[in-house]
Amino acid sequence: MMIAEKDKKRIMEFYELSGGNFNLRKYHKPVLVYDIDGDKVRYSLWEEEILNRYGLKNVDGWDHTENIVFCPDWMRGEDEEDDLEDIDLDDDEL
Repeated sequence: MMIAEKDKKRIMEFYELSGGNFNLRKYHKPVLVYDIDGDKVRYSLWEEEILNRYGLKNVDGWDHTENIVFCPDWMRGEDEEDDLEDIDLDDDEL
């Protein structure tokens, strides 16, 4: 099943990193629907109302494919907050 991301900041981050053309202004409440398949991310942009009406489980296609390298860490399930916890702020080598 596809994964839905409703956070506009995350959606914008994804499109900026992937270098894709996007215009979120034509969406009232955009939802990025994506699936990770190996080293590729398959994705589409949906209107939240339509997605709620038909359900995420009924999404069986995508509009674009992108290499996972050009995607943010949160798409792969990696939290940026965890990376920040590993940094020792008292370390003189920084």
